[in-house]
Amino acid sequence: MTVIDAEALAQRQTTTVAELLRTVPGVSIIRNGGIGGTSSVFIRGAESDQTVALIDGVKLNDPSSPGGGFNFGNLLVGNIERIEVLRGPSSVIWGSQAIGGVVNLITAQPTKALQINARGEYGYRNSGQLVGNISGKAGPLSISAGGGWFTTDGISAFSEARGGREKDGYRNYGANVKLSLELTKDVSIEARGYYADTRAGFDGFAPPTFAFGDTREEARTRELVGYVGGKAALFGGRFRNRIGFAYTEIRRVSTDPDGFLFETFNGNGRNERFEYQGNLDITKGVSATFGLERETSRFTTVSFGGPQSIGRARIDSVYGQIVATPLPGLTLTGGVRHDEHDRFGGATSFAGSGVYSPNRGATTFRASYSEGFKAPSLFQLLSDFGNTRLRPERAKGWDAGVTQTALGGAFEASATYFRRTSTDLIDFINCPVQTGICTNRPFGVYDNVNRAVSQGVELTLKLKPVEALTVQANYTYLDATNRSVGSANFGRKLVRRPGQSINASVDYRWGFGLSTGATVTHVGGSFVNASNTQRLAGYVLADLRAAYPVTRHIEAYGRIENLFDERYETVPLYGQLGRAAYIGVRVRY
Repeated sequence: MTVIDAEALAQRQTTTVAELLRTVPGVSIIRNGGIGGTSSVFIRGAESDQTVALIDGVKLNDPSSPGGGFNFGNLLVGNIERIEVLRGPSSVIWGSQAIGGVVNLITAQPTKALQINARGEYGYRNSGQLVGNISGKAGPLSISAGGGWFTTDGISAFSEARGGREKDGYRNYGANVKLSLELTKDVSIEARGYYADTRAGFDGFAPPTFAFGDTREEARTRELVGYVGGKAALFGGRFRNRIGFAYTEIRRVSTDPDGFLFETFNGNGRNERFEYQGNLDITKGVSATFGLERETSRFTTVSFGGPQSIGRARIDSVYGQIVATPLPGLTLTGGVRHDEHDRFGGATSFAGSGVYSPNRGATTFRASYSEGFKAPSLFQLLSDFGNTRLRPERAKGWDAGVTQTALGGAFEASATYFRRTSTDLIDFINCPVQTGICTNRPFGVYDNVNRAVSQGVELTLKLKPVEALTVQANYTYLDATNRSVGSANFGRKLVRRPGQSINASVDYRWGFGLSTGATVTHVGGSFVNASNTQRLAGYVLADLRAAYPVTRHIEAYGRIENLFDERYETVPLYGQLGRAAYIGVRVRY
């Protein structure tokens, strides 16, 4: 797991979550254009829709998207104060879609004393941002609430290097809230919510040539996330219980003012989940986590005024996990989960891990085996291209590694090897001949046809030779290949999976208060088609940043992104931001 905490988020000054994730070992991203463009996250070579995205523990994945994944493009750092990235199959606790891993975003927590945080910045292409949050406690009630606004003239989604001229702007405003009411010392009620309303310009295929280029198309997305629940601790705190209801709704509308239809797409995806989780301290050094869930998903989509796709599915789950420390320095974990889907039936997942340190944490050895599954999306099951006989995608993975610290924590290095085999992967099948599964499917159908293997190495290094200086670096080697027997692409690399990536950063706090830093990211080349005949070049990005406390409560900051104005693409024909500068101010009371 990699954790980006509040201090690191403030230090990095990054606007979008996707750009931060690009610097995490084992993670790669692609984005269609500038800020606000559709963004996908790939963890350890898994598909982007095999990543579970959470905000304050509530799933964000969109049931109305073709693969049921989540678009990270509208996710700004805003009032997020912690990002956790869990790599590897993780379905025992997190359920469906946790094949590649989990990205958990945690917004600002309530504080005991009244606290106000705000910041504003301005920069490249008329980009402006305002973010604020207030938190505190009054008697038994704790609250944290905030909001944010972001706007930019943007760049052309169709690469400016290829002739794109029309700027595709972006606007985002949202809000977050957390409430906790302490009824007694051991019983509390909590509620939390997150809302975002975004509008993004994008480019498409305009007549008469219908070649990709500048258009005035626009996408509007509204994301609503809510949770309400209660907690109760029994037997002196040894038995902790949580019951809750989580709700996610994502509405998407695309329009084209120059097209034959103004509204080109309308989609609505909704998740409702009832959940119970218990944590029991069985005896000293042994604890258990267990739970029940019922999740109901619904979707509707309409494209270019055609027939409406509509459907729902329910999945019931039960899971349990035991953590034991039989010997000093040794921790063992084992768990199992069973999910029962009302369309395809059941799926059972197992996981086990061990961590051992013979010298009180100076050296840590770790190994794990885990399984993941992904239920077919509603679109894959029930759309015009759907197949109700689809089986869930499955994955089995293991990793092993070692972490070494020295010099009182001034040196830390780790190495991890991982391997994952994925089976029954769902793909779209063209149907030139109307036989077998293609009968009466002239436009194609989804089917379980693919198998893939991803393996690689993650290396990390952290140095703190003096208190004021921090140096961090990580390297990822990834070999993700198609292992579908009988496929024309057997043995070829999976698309959009860079084979290597390197990230390095250095930060220094000067004696008079100034903080300076730099980050360099290198992402290797990848293939853009399954037959590996088209290659996308790698790229190198360099960022500079600085911050200075003007007073005890006010800090000025600024950054330059893509210092050397690297021209690159993560998706062919789609441009990315060139050199850009921003200045801002933070206020904290």
